[in-house]
Amino acid sequence: MSEPKNDNPPPRKRKGTTAVIKELVKDLEKEISSHPPDEQSRKIASVLKKEDKEHIVKACLLDFYNAEELKPYQAELIKMQNHLERTGKKMIILFDGRDASGKGGTIRRLTRYMNGKRYRVTALGKPNEYQKTELHMKRYIEQFPHAGEIVLFDRSWYNRAMVEPIMGFCTKAQYQRFLKKVTSYEENFILDAGKTILLKLYFSVSKEEQARRFERRKNDALRQWKLSEVDLQAQELWGEFTEKKRILLEKTHTEKSKWWIIRSDNKHLARRETMKLILNSIKYVGRSRTLDFSMDPNIVIPGDIELKKMKKEQKKYGAPLL
Repeated sequence: MSEPKNDNPPPRKRKGTTAVIKELVKDLEKEISSHPPDEQSRKIASVLKKEDKEHIVKACLLDFYNAEELKPYQAELIKMQNHLERTGKKMIILFDGRDASGKGGTIRRLTRYMNGKRYRVTALGKPNEYQKTELHMKRYIEQFPHAGEIVLFDRSWYNRAMVEPIMGFCTKAQYQRFLKKVTSYEENFILDAGKTILLKLYFSVSKEEQARRFERRKNDALRQWKLSEVDLQAQELWGEFTEKKRILLEKTHTEKSKWWIIRSDNKHLARRETMKLILNSIKYVGRSRTLDFSMDPNIVIPGDIELKKMKKEQKKYGAPLL
């Protein structure tokens, strides 16, 4: 007796990402060779040499892998956002730190899939003449979240503790008064008896990596807008910014209002670990039981631990390194 005929063909083996990208590169080569060699196609053909193809494949694979690794955490951020909305809690996340340390890129990855109605990104410019006569915190307080909302500050009121005193944008008395009062403001007006979650993030980049990123901004038309007056002096004023960071941690890292240092030479790791830090800051319904939420201690460092490290480096080298 003959076996019954199987009308369904066997499923095709799924191609790996590398194979797909390589085929795309080959198809591009075929397309170029089948058309008159105008200026654009000649340029592409000259670029797609063997070693360049391998570089393209590796770069595409790395970007693909990094994006895929973030997606489970981005899904958790949506769950957290829904929890905040249901419970009426608020979240404020401060993104401060060195220039070119990856704050903006991290914010974009964090908010990529979030409900746009339930979060705001705030990046305040220079205060106007009227605002200069008011309490420094006032214009930031005006941007605080409503119930169920997240506000992410791309640079915060802590400009008064770092950029402003170095660049001469505030007086010494204003700087000292800010350091003395800021944590009491946070405890009284921001933390709000547990209704508001405040996360203070300081993005830390090495001097060499900062220089490399500045150079890229200078030569990239899509990034030149990022260069500011402060950026152009950041390398020369590296030591001054480091000292202000030390004072910042010494005066404004408290048990109720902690700083978290994010090592950001590796942008992808900084983004992933920042997501974990935020997700670990609150209990929410539906949290994944299989996803790894443990933070890399080489990337996410509590402010008091960073301060101890800076003091050790001061004794050993004469100045902290970061």
